Amino acid sequence: MSGKVKSDKKILEPEPTEPTSETVDKSAVAEWVRSAADPSLSEDLALALLKRADLPADVLESLAKNTNVLKSRKVKIALVSHRHTPRHVSVPLARQLYTSELMRVALSPSVPVDIKISFDDILISRLKMVTLGERLTLARRATGRVAAALLLDVEDGEGKTPADDVGKFEGRKFGGGKKFNTKSQPQETRVMQTALENPRLTEALVISSVLRPMAKATLVSAVAKHPKWSKRREVQVALLRTEHLSLANALQFGSEIAAPQLREILANSRLPVSTKNQLLRESDGREGAC
Repeated sequence: MSGKVKSDKKILEPEPTEPTSETVDKSAVAEWVRSAADPSLSEDLALALLKRADLPADVLESLAKNTNVLKSRKVKIALVSHRHTPRHVSVPLARQLYTSELMRVALSPSVPVDIKISFDDILISRLKMVTLGERLTLARRATGRVAAALLLDVEDGEGKTPADDVGKFEGRKFGGGKKFNTKSQPQETRVMQTALENPRLTEALVISSVLRPMAKATLVSAVAKHPKWSKRREVQVALLRTEHLSLANALQFGSEIAAPQLREILANSRLPVSTKNQLLRESDGREGAC
């Protein structure tokens, strides 16, 4: 009994602000390993243990092998989120988390960058399987890499509304005698537009997305009209290299670029020849006027 109390006290001791050689001695680590492996370890004590930022990897591995305590989703999430959990432990466990849980873990400041990338990859691999609501949540709140993947992730049946389409109600009259117009944006457009507003989405990720061969005209058009991204010079240059940019947008962006640079951009552009020629004529006309 006394040994158990001592173990619990060890777990519940105040967490040091920074791990040092004095705070993490061999006897403490040995005690933590025994506690972590104890089949009777409670959820509360496991969570208290996982709050320690100085917890060594071997303690975390011991916890990961404790099948009884891992029945708790809170413990599993805390274990995956710990900064010292080895990759070979955290990544397999991450695959067992729900999408919303994994998204929160991937955003945790305690998770090392290389592990976050692995978590992002798991989320991206699930995009075709999750619901529209989950996709919208990911587009709004996930990391920039996941948001960028959603810019390119086009559902089958382009232009159709979601499976739970309410469009069948179009034309019915509701209060006030007005028609309830339920022709919402296509699913891909809703998710894409939401992803473009993600605060973690970067200019580099937007550029990479529009330049991908699988980038659709809907994405190029949305970026070209976006109040934030369409104002970025490097994004404009990237859009001029795509095949889907409209003539109007091409002329708008081309007018803001010096003729020599524009010729260089168009030399490696996938725009239609007619659009390129029109841009060059406009550029030459501006040069002549000068």
